[in-house]
Amino acid sequence: MKILISGASGLVGEHLTPTLLAKDYEVHKLVRKTPSNSDEIQWNAETGFSESEKVKLENFDAVVHLAGDNVASENWSDEKKRKIKESRTVGTRVLVDALKNLQNPPKHFISASAIGFYGNRGDEILSEQSAKGEGFLPEVCAAWEAEIKKAETFARVVYLRIGVVLAKDGGALEKMLTPFKFGVGGTVGSGKQYMSWIALDDLIKMIHFALENENLNGAVNAVAPNAVTNAEFTKTLGKVLSRPTFLPVPEFAIKTLFGEMGETLLLEGARVVPQKLRDAGFEFDFPNLEDAMNHALKT
Repeated sequence: MKILISGASGLVGEHLTPTLLAKDYEVHKLVRKTPSNSDEIQWNAETGFSESEKVKLENFDAVVHLAGDNVASENWSDEKKRKIKESRTVGTRVLVDALKNLQNPPKHFISASAIGFYGNRGDEILSEQSAKGEGFLPEVCAAWEAEIKKAETFARVVYLRIGVVLAKDGGALEKMLTPFKFGVGGTVGSGKQYMSWIALDDLIKMIHFALENENLNGAVNAVAPNAVTNAEFTKTLGKVLSRPTFLPVPEFAIKTLFGEMGETLLLEGARVVPQKLRDAGFEFDFPNLEDAMNHALKT
């Protein structure tokens, strides 16, 4: 299978590429810089493709679309929020518009989305059938998914609503390690907010599963089957690192330091279940949080 990946330099893309190559897929990457080899195709997520690069999009079997601005890289100014939204909506629109006009467009379009779609939902159990939440991230995800769905005119479409990815070299877990290693990690806010997480290796496995299983369509919750509260997550991370977890971070400190970004990503939560994946027979390698953390931090 010939695959095109956007966002290949990100956390997920960097791990997905060698996995697919090892399974004898032919992998090409969308890049912003001038291509350095025949496996790269240049694009601009705001303006699209040159005619010479657009020709190179022909005859791919599938596209895996992972590109998007990092939501947790800085506080959410109006400009940052614009970048978060437009990098997903405009970037997806540009890519889908280019693909739909090809003579031989891809038959499979697998895209990232996020559990941010559900918003802050307390302990409500959320499947793919659950309604959109309220707030900035649900609005971004809904607009993002609307652009993804436009690929249905030429391809089978799957959009993975990805949870908190556990990896030591990127994502949320990497940011948590420093305070915990110094013994100053602790519960955030009330600790009652749910964290729907996924081991990076299982996420890579899910993308491969989505590529190969033609009966899988639409929204798919890319989370482990056992969501936990922030208090449970904190206790488990402390155990894995053999560090204390007795210094809670009060809600007012999060709001003061990180504003809306911190309130949304750290104090709010959603209890998401991978219903479609379970129904499709997907087998998790790391359904248990402690096992997933041990694997992420020791590999």
